[in-house]
Amino acid sequence: MKKRNLLCAAAAIALIAPMASAETLRWARAGDALTMDPHAQNEGPTSALAQQIMEPLVMRDMTGAIVPALATEWGPSEADPNVWIFKLREGVTFHDGAAMDSSDVKFSLDRAMTPDSDFKELLASVTEVRAPDPMTVEIVTDGPNPIMPSNLTGLVIMDQGWAEANNAVKVQDYEGGEDTYAAKNANGTGPYKLVSREPDVKTVLTLNENYWGKDEFAMEVTEIVYTPIQNAATRVAALLSGEVDFIQDVPVQDLARVAAADGLDVRTAPQNRVIFFGMNLGDADLANDNVDGANPLADVRVRRAMSMAINRDAIKQVVMRGQSEPAGMIAPPFVNGWNEAMDSSSRTDVEGARALMAEAGYGDGFSIQLDCPNDRYINDEAICQAAVGMLAQIGVTVNLDAKPKAQHFPLINTLETDFYMLGWGVPTYDSEYIFNFLVHSRDDKYGSWNGTRFSDAELDAKIEALASETDLPKRDQMINEIWQVVQDEQLYIPIHHQVLNWGMASRVGTIVAPDDMARFKYFEMN
Repeated sequence: MKKRNLLCAAAAIALIAPMASAETLRWARAGDALTMDPHAQNEGPTSALAQQIMEPLVMRDMTGAIVPALATEWGPSEADPNVWIFKLREGVTFHDGAAMDSSDVKFSLDRAMTPDSDFKELLASVTEVRAPDPMTVEIVTDGPNPIMPSNLTGLVIMDQGWAEANNAVKVQDYEGGEDTYAAKNANGTGPYKLVSREPDVKTVLTLNENYWGKDEFAMEVTEIVYTPIQNAATRVAALLSGEVDFIQDVPVQDLARVAAADGLDVRTAPQNRVIFFGMNLGDADLANDNVDGANPLADVRVRRAMSMAINRDAIKQVVMRGQSEPAGMIAPPFVNGWNEAMDSSSRTDVEGARALMAEAGYGDGFSIQLDCPNDRYINDEAICQAAVGMLAQIGVTVNLDAKPKAQHFPLINTLETDFYMLGWGVPTYDSEYIFNFLVHSRDDKYGSWNGTRFSDAELDAKIEALASETDLPKRDQMINEIWQVVQDEQLYIPIHHQVLNWGMASRVGTIVAPDDMARFKYFEMN
């Protein structure tokens, strides 16, 4: 087995060699982007690759601050508070030389609002996108939207002409297994152009010499070679040997080793992301348990008991080697609406959990399948393995099924899992984002990542009202009321807030972005 692992490591590293010049940055992480279609999957590594090539109207810099991108000015209309006006940057071209204008923005935002888009919740309050002239975009909302710019930082702009010429007007149906031209090709306005794409093997980007921001940003990385390396030991070996310059996910067990190596740094920051378990609490019966004709997860006492059985401190110390912060709510501290009391509410109480199980009629326990990714979050499968043992203490026998994220995420989107791991970052830094995707009932605009089957029409109305509430203290109170329902219902089992550990050659100059988004145009190569 050891010989086989060494051979696999050598083969993976061989894909990355030979060594490159200082301007080439060789980048690795555990998993690849799921698709190149920029509106098909709202997933961190997918967006991280897409945003090297394509750009939004406004973006976040490496500190998390909103800064101009394809728009240089924006604000609510003085004539109509339901309209946001964005003035576009002059002289921007796509990689194929076509000029970017308001028709491309309208096309892209309209595309992002369609049913197969994984970003539609960000535009749920939008009733119309208008392009009154080539350099102006008007976004009309159902009531004044106080956080519209924050909702746009992850929505990149496509070339309408390119999409029409390549039959890519429609968003790829990723969950349905559809393959399209946009899934493997891209034409953006961004700092890097796509040279080649071999999914799960290697992606090569090169500098866009005509980039509008070439005089505003460092632009010292002239080529990016991106290689997904799922195996942690292989990934670290590639960094230690110099075959890669940068890995975004240093395994916690290797942090000291990497930090001590000559010419390498580990750079750390809290991440804007929470890891948690979701549960199917809405179906009358479950497909993946041993209880006939009933759903044990429908009882809030069972959900609370399962949460109480999880020893988050043990996961932090043993599984994460101290590189996590136990969570009591599925909002990171970065986010408007985060509540310290709620976030510190999780407690381990095995005896209390057993009593709740008995009270709910499940004193003898039950069995259920836990679906878990093994190449997306830090120690994701190991966290799930730890939870299996902890839940066994209260009689819940968990059958763990861990698989790559490309197979795991569709289970949530298509409602084929009853108990699952998910991690959630919040690019808007506002609780509305969490509610729209994870709490609101599933429909054509909301709830695409709500695998719980939870549905509450009254709560849905409160969530939707957030988009047009401009009295910010009142809005914050509404957010707190929604969180109280989420907490009281134990819709999810929060585990922890992730800590980011980027490993890189010391000559690579960058800070760690809280959203785990490496924006290479900011990087300096010393």
